Amino acid sequence: MSIAREIEHIARDLIKHQHDHPPVRDLNRDVERRLTFADRVAADFSRLVGSWVFVLVQLGIIVLWIALNALNLIRPWDSYPFRFLNLILSLEAAIWISVLLMGLNRQADRDRLRAQQDYELNVKAEEELKALMNHLMHQDEILLQIVNRLDRGDREMKRLARRLEEALEASKQTQPPAPAAPERPQVSVPAP
Repeated sequence: MSIAREIEHIARDLIKHQHDHPPVRDLNRDVERRLTFADRVAADFSRLVGSWVFVLVQLGIIVLWIALNALNLIRPWDSYPFRFLNLILSLEAAIWISVLLMGLNRQADRDRLRAQQDYELNVKAEEELKALMNHLMHQDEILLQIVNRLDRGDREMKRLARRLEEALEASKQTQPPAPAAPERPQVSVPAP
């Protein structure tokens, strides 16, 4: 098998290990889509009742009610035990508690959705980790194949180098030694 074909085979194997997954959902958008008109009203009232503005306005109304009835500044409509004020506050408490419970139900629904989304994210993360581990194991196998090929190539190169050295040694032993250059006799030149 040629090297180019082997590289192409490895590239095809790597492409096989790519994967797709669905996108992460936007929980807030999902919750907003599911809200009914009554749920929106309950949420707005819950926000209003749970604010300091509401508490201070309620306190101001109660103080004004008691002051107008206790100090007789105008014709009192609710005398001292303030039974009518008690009735109004009891009815108001029942209504606000119902509205707050609706808001809490909506929050519980949102928490259930969040728990479901967390579960889906955990499953997706687990799938991603499995895919990543499989991809890494596949890459390990490919790297091992490459190392084995390199090792075989290295052994082959060493074997060829040994054969070449043996051939050179054999050719040196079979060749007669090259004749040495004859020595020239030294000629002395007379001094003038």
